[in-house]
Amino acid sequence: MGALQPGVSAVFLPDPHPEFGQCVHKIAQDAGDEDRLYLQNHWGVFRSDDAGASWSDIGAGLPSDFGFAVAAHPHRPGTAYVFPITADSDRVPAGRRCRVYRTRDAGETWEPLSRGLPGGDHYGTVLRDALCTDDADPAGVYFGNRNGEVYASADDGDTWQLLAEHLPDVLCVRAAVIRAPRA
Repeated sequence: MGALQPGVSAVFLPDPHPEFGQCVHKIAQDAGDEDRLYLQNHWGVFRSDDAGASWSDIGAGLPSDFGFAVAAHPHRPGTAYVFPITADSDRVPAGRRCRVYRTRDAGETWEPLSRGLPGGDHYGTVLRDALCTDDADPAGVYFGNRNGEVYASADDGDTWQLLAEHLPDVLCVRAAVIRAPRA
């Protein structure tokens, strides 16, 4: 039997390409191709184009490839979001900056999204289930952090606003669009 996740590394183990032992943090499915998956691993951001049979590293261009959360855009193929963390031993936002990163080309390039987010040093870590999208068009993108804050974007992540603060650690965020019944 070959490796369970060919192409996914586990740099924190003595053998960085073990058959078992990869630490998967979150997986999201692409909107346009059910076989395309995005993976935030313990140390790495990866993409599969064959339903997980093999993986490619897509972390180049991110300030760190460590993190917990990944979400895919609900309608735009090739678009996904991550929230990079400095390291497993320093679990704060990469560069101490509150930024979501978006790819629109399936991980070939990444852009930081921070308009409306705190500009100074920030320490709010976003965990596995605390980043999500809704199914609106444009999509809403949401995240909560261990500082007890919840942020939202109503325009695919281009701009953000603080929705709530002074909460306990936000471990999970879910969002849905409620449509009025048709008359």
